[in-house]
Amino acid sequence: MSDAVARRLPERFIGTGVIVLLLAALELGVRNGFVNAALTPAPTTVAQRVFAIVTSGELFAPLGATLSLLFTAFFAASAAAIVVGILMGRFKALYNLLEPLVEVLRPLPKPALLPPLILFLGLGDPMKLTIVGLGVFFPVLVNAVQGVRGVDQVLVDTGRTFRCGRIALLRKIILPAALPLIFAGMRVALGLGLILVVIAEMLAGTGGVGYLIIDMQRSFRVRDMYAWIVILAVLGYGLNAAFSAVEKRAIHWALDLRPD
Repeated sequence: MSDAVARRLPERFIGTGVIVLLLAALELGVRNGFVNAALTPAPTTVAQRVFAIVTSGELFAPLGATLSLLFTAFFAASAAAIVVGILMGRFKALYNLLEPLVEVLRPLPKPALLPPLILFLGLGDPMKLTIVGLGVFFPVLVNAVQGVRGVDQVLVDTGRTFRCGRIALLRKIILPAALPLIFAGMRVALGLGLILVVIAEMLAGTGGVGYLIIDMQRSFRVRDMYAWIVILAVLGYGLNAAFSAVEKRAIHWALDLRPD
């Protein structure tokens, strides 16, 4: 075990301990009548329902629908944002052309676009993919632009000295130097994408984890509702952990330079 990992272990235990204490306090509050069990079930009751959902196989169909939409929109929007970001970062004329449009659309809360998107695209998958794609696109785009524009000019000049063409310059110098910021934008965008796909499913009412949560709330199936919220929380944590593992493999040379 490295020294850095050893130093982080106590911090992780403290964070986990806070969660355990909060859950224990809620459990005691429900069992002693301080919390209305009809509205907020005990954590152990919710845990039992989560276990039943996982073991019965109920988990896979709605989770698969949600993840399919999320990953399709995430990878398509990220690829488009990286391409546009590189072009905007490298060509000042294109940056000046698109930057005002980006700055108008970027701060706009994406859930506010759901009503017009429903009018134009209906309640099906095209609407869900579009809203998730918009949420993913702008964080990746902004980071890609800043990453490309922040590349040390000495590196670029050195590449030109060695007669690197534009493609080689992009592939060997610019893109690797911009990758840390691009990955940071993608990590933020992944969380936003998960939020937006759940919101879209809640409004559309056509399947997925979001639809299940809102449907169970309407039918007052409180334990099931909280169980799916817990599953969604675990999903978000797992996606972030998986992305962190990919990031460490892809840009380990940049992460090694970060201070502990």
